[in-house]
Amino acid sequence: MPVVVQARGRRRAGGRVLWACAETFVTCGVLVLLLVVHQLWWTNQQARAEAREQVSTLEREWGEWGISPSGGGEVGGGDVGSGDVGGGDAGSGVTVEGGEPAVVPGASASSARPSSSSTPPAPDSRAFAILRIPRLGLTVPVARGVSKRSVLDKGYVGHYPGTAGPGLPGNFALAGHRNTHGEPFRYVNRLREGDRITVRTRERTFTYRVDQVLPQTAPRDVGVIQAVPRSLVKPSYGYSRPGSYLTLTTCTPEFSSAYRLVVWAKLVSW
Repeated sequence: MPVVVQARGRRRAGGRVLWACAETFVTCGVLVLLLVVHQLWWTNQQARAEAREQVSTLEREWGEWGISPSGGGEVGGGDVGSGDVGGGDAGSGVTVEGGEPAVVPGASASSARPSSSSTPPAPDSRAFAILRIPRLGLTVPVARGVSKRSVLDKGYVGHYPGTAGPGLPGNFALAGHRNTHGEPFRYVNRLREGDRITVRTRERTFTYRVDQVLPQTAPRDVGVIQAVPRSLVKPSYGYSRPGSYLTLTTCTPEFSSAYRLVVWAKLVSW
């Protein structure tokens, strides 16, 4: 009889251990799920809301100042075309992907020709321009710097220090998240040659046309944001003559920071 009692006791103890293990696994699973929801859904909701509010604030201020949303004057001109509006909202506002800017911030300052922006200096967290990409259905504020905390994680697009201002000679270089925190550049891989991109500032609106796409390069390929952009890793991509360029950079592949995706556009009207 005592032997039977001991066997039952061992079985009960073993059952309690298994039950505790099961509860632990379930709890861990729930925590992981909540983390994924926070990263992939909640950060997007917060960042997009803040980005939309910033765009509305800028448009309201510029409207009060009587500033027209568009300017005149052709640069190397012709009709730019409207581009297709498709794919829905790509993230009104660039992280599982490692959280690094697309290239080393400020690394090209010594090689890029610094230019004064068409707008007065502003804090990183205060947007000074609005970027629109009709093909992606994207409208997002642009702020100075590529700091995660004060710019990118708010759903904004960041302006690389040391690069040209919008509409000016040189390279107006921007970085944005590919996934989470608004993910404004989630679908930039869909851009094609000839697609229209506009940058509206307090003074006027500048129109660029997509010219080249570099599908993949190294994170430290600082050549892509130089005044005359050219990849140092893949020299066949880029330019050899001065001009007024727009550069969009983000991480690739999705949910990874292993490489960088680069889109170049040229100024065509203002």
